[in-house]
Amino acid sequence: MEDAGTVTAYVKDDGIDGVIKEDKLGLDKIYVQAKRWNNCVGQPEIQKFVGALVGQGAKKGVFITTSYFSKEARQFQPKGDIKVVLIDGKELANYMIECGVGVSLKQSYQIKRIDTDYFEE
Repeated sequence: MEDAGTVTAYVKDDGIDGVIKEDKLGLDKIYVQAKRWNNCVGQPEIQKFVGALVGQGAKKGVFITTSYFSKEARQFQPKGDIKVVLIDGKELANYMIECGVGVSLKQSYQIKRIDTDYFEE
């Protein structure tokens, strides 16, 4: 789908890194925060993101990191209608492999079986 999402400006993004249109008409949106970190993402970062969602009037968010989330961050549940999905580095890598995004084929295998019809007259 063309124009399925946008990336916000690096500076003054108000805690939102991108917006994904959930449907073709853009009636529902998912807001994204992405962190390319090596360190643990803690609960305060998730709370800031929830605050950014509230500021946008948003109800859905995805927080993606190349690292991992603390136990407190994973247990944090925003109040009200706001839903936040957390995707850590391991999950992100699995999604990338599953969807063929940012990956290349290293090796493939063929499994062969004997075709018994070949030997019949």
